[in-house]
Amino acid sequence: MFTRSGSAAWQGGLKDGTGTVSTQSGALNGLPYGFNKRFGDEPGTNPEELIGAAHAACFSMALSNEMSGAGIGNISIETTSKITLEKDGEGFSVTKAHLVTRISGDGDKARIEELAQKAKAGCPISKLLNAEVTMDATVA
Repeated sequence: MFTRSGSAAWQGGLKDGTGTVSTQSGALNGLPYGFNKRFGDEPGTNPEELIGAAHAACFSMALSNEMSGAGIGNISIETTSKITLEKDGEGFSVTKAHLVTRISGDGDKARIEELAQKAKAGCPISKLLNAEVTMDATVA
């Protein structure tokens, strides 16, 4: 079993406050986030963006594992996960995670697409998300 952690600090109210987010590894250390970074155009990060990055990374690793296990070489995977945040009554909910991935490798296109679907379903972050997870895969 592995346990990793992320942390956040927040000061102030929702709209006028600011926060920082950090990871146990230090890869993110005091990265600013806040209301205007989440719902506006202010530079910085937000929870949905961080979830998208984690989902894209997890899926790419899972697909690499599936492809390697199937004997496919020369693997290259570029993935974006688009996280949708929608109004839900008085609050908000993450309702969708959509993977957009470009995949290449020495193998049959149909087989790689099949492995991509398997990785989408099996990726631990896909399993974590309580939202519809869809995907557009391009095998080059």
